[in-house]
Amino acid sequence: MSTILETIDSPQKLKGLSYREQEQLAREIRQRLNEVVSVTGGHYASNLGTVELTIALHTVFDSPTDKIVWDVGHQAYPHKILTGRNDRLPTIRQYQGLSGFLQRDESPHDQFGAGHASTSISAALGMAVARDMEGGNYHVVAVIGDGAMTGGMALEALNNAGHLGTKLIVVLNDNEMSIFPNVGAVPRLLTRLRTSKKYHRAKGDVAELLARLPAGDALVELGKRFKDGVKEVVLPSMIWEELGLTYLGPVDGHNLADLEETLSLAKQIDGPVFIHAITVKGKGDPAAEADPVKLHAKSGVSSGGPSAPKYQDVFAQTLIRLASEDERIVAITAAMPDGTSLDKFGKVFPDRTYDVGIAEQHAVTFAAGLAASGMLPVAAIYSTFLQRAYDQIVHDVAMQNLHVVFAMDRAGVAGNDGRTHHGALDLSYLRCIPNMTVMAPKDEDELQHLLKTALSLPGPAAVRYPRGNGYGVPLSEDIHTIPVGSWEVLREGDDALVLATGYSVYQAVEAAKRLAKDGVFVTVVNCRFIKPLDEELLLELAAGQNRVLTVEENVRLGGLGSAALECLADHGIRPERIVRLGMPDRFMEHGSQDVLRHVYGLDADGIESALRGLIAQPAREAKVARK
Repeated sequence: MSTILETIDSPQKLKGLSYREQEQLAREIRQRLNEVVSVTGGHYASNLGTVELTIALHTVFDSPTDKIVWDVGHQAYPHKILTGRNDRLPTIRQYQGLSGFLQRDESPHDQFGAGHASTSISAALGMAVARDMEGGNYHVVAVIGDGAMTGGMALEALNNAGHLGTKLIVVLNDNEMSIFPNVGAVPRLLTRLRTSKKYHRAKGDVAELLARLPAGDALVELGKRFKDGVKEVVLPSMIWEELGLTYLGPVDGHNLADLEETLSLAKQIDGPVFIHAITVKGKGDPAAEADPVKLHAKSGVSSGGPSAPKYQDVFAQTLIRLASEDERIVAITAAMPDGTSLDKFGKVFPDRTYDVGIAEQHAVTFAAGLAASGMLPVAAIYSTFLQRAYDQIVHDVAMQNLHVVFAMDRAGVAGNDGRTHHGALDLSYLRCIPNMTVMAPKDEDELQHLLKTALSLPGPAAVRYPRGNGYGVPLSEDIHTIPVGSWEVLREGDDALVLATGYSVYQAVEAAKRLAKDGVFVTVVNCRFIKPLDEELLLELAAGQNRVLTVEENVRLGGLGSAALECLADHGIRPERIVRLGMPDRFMEHGSQDVLRHVYGLDADGIESALRGLIAQPAREAKVARK
């Protein structure tokens, strides 16, 4: 027996469905999500909550002519299903498969790429203004979650939209959650709107009154004005109206009739409209509804894996130990307490833990203010998300030489979340900042010591570490500082010099062990400080070695390899053969960490191959290649 979902290969196929058929389709989409994500892994509860909203949007609007801009792709799996990608859904987040986020080059229905939050309203407003400049008449819709509303960029865009008065529809998917429960004044305002008994009672009275009257456009407008009047009486301080947006809602985000009626009404209104849709994260799956944090995403089928602790957990446990010895230490997260494991720190030190919402810029300057007042703030922010606060790092922290520690999780190859989440740039964008110290541990034990080192410094410091499990090395009971700028020689040999940092260090050691079986011996150095370099050791080792390989999980431009070459050039040392391994000069696709490391030669196999080629390469060819 065929399903309704099997007949939907484009949004146009939704136009003739009855509400009953749409409700059946919603059930089939949820079943499909459960089946696929349970195997592949990926975002789960957030997508369950947007099924009816997605059906309604694609029923009322004509994508891709009308532009639907989603804020963060982790609520857009149903959108992918309904826009011709259902057959490829089992490839989602897999290497060379569908992206787990929005990508313009994947589908014409993906109007704007998004893996970071709070971007949709700005992008949609730009599209709406471009439409008006070109004399177009299509609709532009931004769909944003309430978690993303804690980001200042979303509020900046709303302010600008109200000022311009451009026709734009903003749909707030309000489920009281981002990944973790939302914090701040905006979520509290939404809660008041959501739970106001007076408002809901008044809204019901208006609906009952209108139902008794003859239909017609005039009554629709009259009803809108009447409801607006009721809102002004019941909720006189509604921020959206004050910003210049027509407010519609709250509307049940799982009631297809109400959603489609509200969206259709919004199409008739000139100027910006704000639709407040109430949804349930995890809708349709009792387990996901009961624990939307745990089931925000599923990990998929696993073939087992290392029992070593995750880097993020070692970070949190170490910070707890250090904070028990120094009451000045405080922890800051930008809406990622679970992803950074600062939720563990928060259970021990609730009064010294601050979740500022999806607001990385504020998080960094907030930390700067704490540091300026004598505290020791540790801002735990994913490498890719810290990019959003670059000016604050430069202007508010480093320029004033304030002691803020940046704990950068997900540095390097981040895996299935793909190009919006790989931590490929941080060595490059931090190394060039004056006063900044940049570190990367070779394993989870060294992470402990580098974190303590970072907290002992007088100025800003960053410690980057990868996603996932460590190598399983024993954790030291005694946590100690490491001399700033010092490197560590792990193996010695005369055939080549390998400079590796972070996760790549043990991969280089493994490659060296394999080569040793063939009588090839290389020196492997743990370059745990990227800034400052251990110049003395580097110059000593490079002076007697013409074959140098650098390895890092960072783009080659501006990273460890660049730093080493700059140092050697400054001192007149020119090894004849130099190869730099790193992430490519482009945005890498998604795939598992193991697959991507292998594809780009960043695992032991790739390092071994690069070393064999480096050692075998004639000097004349090396000079040509370098030129």
